[in-house]
Amino acid sequence: MSRNLLVRIAFAVPAIAATVVVLRLGGWVLAAFLACLGVLGTRELYDVARRQGVEPLGGLGYAAAAVIPFATVWAKGSPERWAEPAIFVGALWLLAVLTTATFARGPERRPLAAVAVTVFGALYASALLAFTVAIRHGDHSEAHPVGSTALVVMPLVLTWICDTCAMAAGTWLGGARLAPVLSPRKTWAGAIGGSVGALAAALLYGPLVLDRVAMRLGALQLVTVGAAVAVAAQTGDVVESLFKREVGLKDSSSLIPGHGGVLDRLDSLYFVVPVTAGLFKLFGVV
Repeated sequence: MSRNLLVRIAFAVPAIAATVVVLRLGGWVLAAFLACLGVLGTRELYDVARRQGVEPLGGLGYAAAAVIPFATVWAKGSPERWAEPAIFVGALWLLAVLTTATFARGPERRPLAAVAVTVFGALYASALLAFTVAIRHGDHSEAHPVGSTALVVMPLVLTWICDTCAMAAGTWLGGARLAPVLSPRKTWAGAIGGSVGALAAALLYGPLVLDRVAMRLGALQLVTVGAAVAVAAQTGDVVESLFKREVGLKDSSSLIPGHGGVLDRLDSLYFVVPVTAGLFKLFGVV
């Protein structure tokens, strides 16, 4: 076993355990956890932009990335009509970004690109992850807290199995490349293997876990979730590779031992979490 693999495992095991604990606690603890991930991911994305000569408005971007998860938790627990004030706050933040760009960036410092990257970074790295709150604190979360925890863990498990099966199938079978320019190691065999793994995992997770915690999904619903996760996870992975290839990076950072950066570890989940949250809402379980 290689030293790099040992480092990856040594970090992953406690990290997975800590994540499950945070998801079980939910609320403001979950918001703080997501805020940290959001800020770190936004920072890495801004660093990628800086390699292209674009200087984001970091302070405003980091502030938005930190606030979004807390605002989401507050909104889920508030009986008030929160949507309207949230829209106004978002508009004021955007105006602040534009005003700052006007006075802090001249035409030669690419103000339009700076604004675009500033807004995109916070939305991509934080707002998409905040849909975790929508799953964990759905309509049935107070009556079934363990069930809600199992439900929010599901897309994480399916994503991990999808990635693992894709890597194994791609390594063993090889074959035609899926996206040779963006991610040379990915193959069609790997994509199919990952999809099969996600579907099988979903069909097993339902009866083995969800049924036991009063969060039952039918067979067709489980297949839909498995298929959606397979497509979303692999798309998210390739999208993040696109950002890195543009500036010639292998990893978004070296923050996580043996794993690269936050963007590298969460790239699939940026797509998986909101897609899964939408399906769960459609199925009436959140």
